[in-house]
Amino acid sequence: MASDRINRLLEVSRGLSAAGDMEKYLQSILSAATELTGSETASILEFDEAARELRFSVVPWFHRDAIQGVKVPLDGSAAGWVFMQGKPVIINDVGVDARHFRTIDLLSKFTTKSLLGVPMLLHGTPIGVFEALNKANSAHYTEEDVTILETLASLASAALQADRLERRLQGSASEITELDRLKSEFIAITSHELRTPLGLILGHATFLREMLGKDYHEQLDAIIRNAARLKEIIESLSSVDNYQSGVARLRQRKVSMARIVEDVLASFQSMADEKGVKLKMDLSKHDLLVDADGSKIAIALSNLIKNAIMFTDKGGQVLVKAELSPGYVKVSVIDNGLGIPAHDLPRVFERFFQVESHLTRRHGGMGLGLSVAKVMIEMHGGRIWVESVEGKGSNFTFLLPVDLQSAAQAEQPFHF
Repeated sequence: MASDRINRLLEVSRGLSAAGDMEKYLQSILSAATELTGSETASILEFDEAARELRFSVVPWFHRDAIQGVKVPLDGSAAGWVFMQGKPVIINDVGVDARHFRTIDLLSKFTTKSLLGVPMLLHGTPIGVFEALNKANSAHYTEEDVTILETLASLASAALQADRLERRLQGSASEITELDRLKSEFIAITSHELRTPLGLILGHATFLREMLGKDYHEQLDAIIRNAARLKEIIESLSSVDNYQSGVARLRQRKVSMARIVEDVLASFQSMADEKGVKLKMDLSKHDLLVDADGSKIAIALSNLIKNAIMFTDKGGQVLVKAELSPGYVKVSVIDNGLGIPAHDLPRVFERFFQVESHLTRRHGGMGLGLSVAKVMIEMHGGRIWVESVEGKGSNFTFLLPVDLQSAAQAEQPFHF
């Protein structure tokens, strides 16, 4: 009865969402195909793009050893015709149709008498063929059989695609894990191997600069400056990687945020003077003590200030503001420089991300400073964010808990 067939198809379709064992589910589709079309057997062939042939991927258990994996040519087979034409075929007597590929009968010791084949489509593109063989009682396949097999073929296509995607995701996850391991190993080895020669270069270049005359100062300054830049890049890479791998450690003690701001600003005064940028600070009169690793907070603040100076034109200013927020110290680095395009804001703290290629070429950098700042702040249970308007400037702000341990235990919310 028609209602029985519809119920059977619904049962098979519901099984797709609950399919834990894909092979078992595909076998259930074959069973439904033989049952609903009144056939002796059924099979699924997938297209092998590399070989440009079809191969049996799902067959009944009694044919598995004989034909699973066997290649079927596109030319000279009914399945190939269905695949290339993209439409069903009914052959009620294969003995008088040259499209029947008789090699399969020989391999499986099976006699094919009649055949129904429909294309398996994914987004309108053929990916395989679904066949039903030998209609019972030598009857002829009908258009209703075609509809049933096409319905089951669409379910099989969805199942095969889901299986492919799952395997691809598993493979990608394994590749990502391996790449992450290799990345960490590379950074660790590179950092270790380069620190010593860079230290020697810096030491000898500094010594030579003191010993030699002024005629050589320009060349030696270039060596010192670039060696120091390489050292900074290595330290930045190591900082981010150590944090992500859980190796990084904090040396906590009560430190004055006001003192850190004053010291860091002083260290950038010459850079700001050369650029023609004015440095200003606005420190709260309240006690700005925080439970932190002062050196790491100084690194974070240094990267923010350096970034602000770099992207502020001559005549502009950079303001560092520090104040209390309930349970936290809030520090902002505000500039009236170039600003950040809105579409780049969500990515500015990503490692190696650089805002707009023309700005990168003009100002240099590898896109590490802001990612390092983020790492240093998050290590302390803090948070960092940016607000910016292109052409008007940026405001980088971070919050640090006054008492790191208490903040972690209480899971206090951030106050803005």
